[in-house]
Amino acid sequence: MQELVVEAKDENLGTILDVIEEKLDQMECPMKVHTQIAIAVEEIFVNIAHYAYGDKTGTAKVEIDTEDSPKKSMSLIFTDSGQPYDPLAKPDPDITLSADERQIGGLGIFMVKKSMDEIDYHFVDGHNVLKIKKYF
Repeated sequence: MQELVVEAKDENLGTILDVIEEKLDQMECPMKVHTQIAIAVEEIFVNIAHYAYGDKTGTAKVEIDTEDSPKKSMSLIFTDSGQPYDPLAKPDPDITLSADERQIGGLGIFMVKKSMDEIDYHFVDGHNVLKIKKYF
C-alpha cells in the first residue's frame, strides 16, 4: 500500500493522479477503467479541497492499494480531518430532469457511485474516511 499526504489544494491533484496512473499503467489497466478511476479521484479530492476545511487549509491522505489476484483491482482511501460529511447520505440527483430543473450539487458523487464497484464512508476519530474500489 502506498500513502500520499498532500495539502488539500487543487494544485496537488496532479501529484495524486500521477502516482495512481503510474500504478494503473503497471497493472495494464484498460483505458476505460483508468478514466473512471481518474474522474472519481478528481471528484473526491476536489470536494475535499473545496469544502472539507472551510476557509482554512488542511491535508488529504490518499492510500492506494492494488490487487492482482484473483482479479485485478485498485482501492483508494481518502482521509481528511475536515468537517464531517457523508457524501453517500445525500440522495442521488434526478437525472431525468433537465440541468435547469435539477438541484445544484451531487452529480459528481453520483458519477463516483455509478462507476466504482465499492464505495464506503465512515467518520472515525475526527476523520472523514471514504473508500472506493474498482475491479478490472
